[in-house]
Parts: sequence; C-alpha cells; structure tokens
Amino acid sequence: LEQEPQVKEPPMYQVLLLNDDYTPMEFVVYVLQHIFNHEHEKATQIMMAVHSRGKGVCGIFPKEIAEMKSHEIITMAQAHEHPLISEIEPLTD
Repeated sequence: LEQEPQVKEPPMYQVLLLNDDYTPMEFVVYVLQHIFNHEHEKATQIMMAVHSRGKGVCGIFPKEIAEMKSHEIITMAQAHEHPLISEIEPLTD
C-alpha cells in the first residue's frame, strides 16, 4: 500500500536587522516601510527593538524570500552609504 507523501511546510526564516551606531533611525524606519510594507508605527517599533536589543525581526518568510529581502536591505543601505546589516535565521519552533 502506497503511503501519501507528507506535505511539509517549507521552513520559515526570520529576517533580522542588526544594530549599528551609524545608520540613522529614520533610514531604518524607511527600509522597514519600503521593503516590508510596515506601517510607520510598526516600523518604528521594530527600529526601537533593533536599537535597544541589538537586533529586530522585520518579518518571517520562506528561505528564498527571506534571503531576497535581506539582500535588498543591504543593497539599499549601501546605496545610501549606511553600514546597516541584515541576516536571516531559521525560525525555531
């Protein structure tokens, strides 16, 4: 008897922003609004988390999308000459 293959959800990744002492807070909010479509208030909350805890979660996505968004942040930051860094990490249950 053939068993139905188990449909597994793709592993999800969180896109993180890391704190630095140079990138303006307004730019971080701008990035969060433009790349993740967060409302200004939500973007400000995430930016404050990055500022106070050293990192903040921008959003949770399948790996390819998370990688793309993380790359987008870094590219945008470099274009504006900010040292802002983003990384992704697997979401742990």
